[in-house]
Amino acid sequence: MRATQYRDGVWIYRDALQNNTRKNIPLLMPHSTHTEHPIFTLPVRVYFQDTDAGGVVYHGSYVNFLERARTEWMRECYNYTNAGLIKEFESAFVVRSLKLNYLKPALLDDLLDVGVQMESMGNSRVSLKQFVRRGEEILVEAEIHLVCVSLKNFKPMGVPDVLRKQMQEKR
Repeated sequence: MRATQYRDGVWIYRDALQNNTRKNIPLLMPHSTHTEHPIFTLPVRVYFQDTDAGGVVYHGSYVNFLERARTEWMRECYNYTNAGLIKEFESAFVVRSLKLNYLKPALLDDLLDVGVQMESMGNSRVSLKQFVRRGEEILVEAEIHLVCVSLKNFKPMGVPDVLRKQMQEKR
């Protein structure tokens, strides 16, 4: 089941839940500088395993939510999986830096949208803006810098040309 649809330069949430209670909402990156890259979002439900004893999402769980969204962003927007990158290019994207701003807590059973938007791309680096929101309320903002590394020596290597081309065309 595809969770998003690309239309008019924006990824749109498309009734991914069984109860279809969410409306299709154009997604804008919160507090972000203007960029031409589209935004991808993934719906994530908060489970008991994500929370502390009080039902508040543990701060480390947000890192997992962000990782899931980046993985699905790569799969749905560029048709590459982590396993595919490893198999085809003997490479992987690793997190070089991660900056999180926790604004408000998520709670047990909340339905969240976790967003990904590419900010820029260098030879081996991909910089992303991410967010976690509940409805229109922003809970977490993140800046993430990924580096493409060779799995032979874990040194930086250029983003594979076929993937680079797709990322540049998705503007």
